[in-house]
Amino acid sequence: MVFSSQLFLFYFLPLALLLYYAAPVRARHLLLTLMSYVFYGWANPLFTVLMLVSTLIDYVAGLVIAGPGTPQLPAGGPRTRKQRAAVILSIVSNLTLLGFFKYFNFALDNVNALLEAIGGPAGRLDIALRITLPLGISFYTFQSMSYTIDVYRGHAQAIRRFVDFACYVSMFPQLVAGPIIRFSEVADQMRQRTHTMEKFARGAAFLCLGLAKKVLLANPCGKIADTVFGAAGAGVLDAWYGVTAYAFQIYFDFSGYSDMAIGLGLMLGFVFAKNFDSPYHSASITEFWRRWHISLSTWLRDYLYIPLGGNRATSGRVYVNLALVMLLGGLWHGAAWNFVIWGALHGGVLALERFAGKRPLYYRWPKPLRVAATFVLVLISWVFFRAPDLPSAWAYLKNLFGAGLTPEGARLIEGLIYQPYYLLIFAVSAIVTWGAPQTWDWTRRLPGWKIILLLAVFVIAVVTLATQTFNPFIYFIF
Repeated sequence: MVFSSQLFLFYFLPLALLLYYAAPVRARHLLLTLMSYVFYGWANPLFTVLMLVSTLIDYVAGLVIAGPGTPQLPAGGPRTRKQRAAVILSIVSNLTLLGFFKYFNFALDNVNALLEAIGGPAGRLDIALRITLPLGISFYTFQSMSYTIDVYRGHAQAIRRFVDFACYVSMFPQLVAGPIIRFSEVADQMRQRTHTMEKFARGAAFLCLGLAKKVLLANPCGKIADTVFGAAGAGVLDAWYGVTAYAFQIYFDFSGYSDMAIGLGLMLGFVFAKNFDSPYHSASITEFWRRWHISLSTWLRDYLYIPLGGNRATSGRVYVNLALVMLLGGLWHGAAWNFVIWGALHGGVLALERFAGKRPLYYRWPKPLRVAATFVLVLISWVFFRAPDLPSAWAYLKNLFGAGLTPEGARLIEGLIYQPYYLLIFAVSAIVTWGAPQTWDWTRRLPGWKIILLLAVFVIAVVTLATQTFNPFIYFIF
């Protein structure tokens, strides 16, 4: 089930809100958990079993770490062998589940390629062994791990009621595509939170704007990108147009989903942290990662980069840490060499900027030129993110710089991608990206004219949604 569907908007969500607010306060977490399991299991009920196993392991590990009657462990204090074993069990079990279901097929493909290279029976292991990737496993495993780590570090109290912890892990607003909600951020809200009309109205505004981003901007830009990336070849202008359309697509797709998730959380009384901060305004790659997918970048920083030594390590080790974290961040996004290279590119530039004092190589340029240069670097990296495989990525890069072979029929795509509708959407996407206020700021106050505008945008988005057949959420596959 996806947010941008009539099933969710007009059936599941109204029913979930009605039951939630009609239920006694103490029963709301149970109800929300049950509704979330229905939401998650709609496509494949077996996925819920895996999430339940992960939830049980981390719930028990949290109780073992906290011990009986301990409100919260002292931060930085000594830990027993049992406590260390419990947090290790939690981390290993979550990473094992994630690694098996996400990377088994990737490993199998590489084994088969190696067998073929050395003259072995290529594809022999491919006959019966294939694993289906459960939706959202990258998000809820990281989220669940943050609970046991936060309890172990003394940053949060352990949850005593299983249903409360199950609710935290499975909450449908952010379950399948984030943002990654760390337990320490919502620990107090899990115990007590307020429900107000102002919070509900702001949540509805987030939902409307996020839906509009997804349906009115991301989907049409995705059609442009798919046409260009799927063509046998493209001219230089077409290639840059296509990858820029993809940059708009992935931004509005994921930030739109995050807006809807934050809005749904507000409608249920939860306040989630901002996940995007106008990332294409960045004047360096370092700044880009402070603004893009903030919940992931800060998770990697606090649970991986800093434990590896962070900025306290020797200068050489800092660069290694940056590269390693970004490589793992690339693999987190997908089990393919494309994502490894994407992570390596960002890690390499981050290391260079760190070496230059956290400044881009073009730091002497005027800020508009720095923003433009950073955006071009991001566009080049997006080629590896979007292309289906490495040969396709290299071919597309050649097209960007005029070094590729353009088939005679390549010009046929111009009639598809330069239609007035697509050019208009492309222009509006650019204006919204660099000229419009963020949803987070625009929804702080909701006078009458904004409410009318939101209703109009919602109606247009719903009507458009009814006519679209192209409606993927990119981050569902991660």
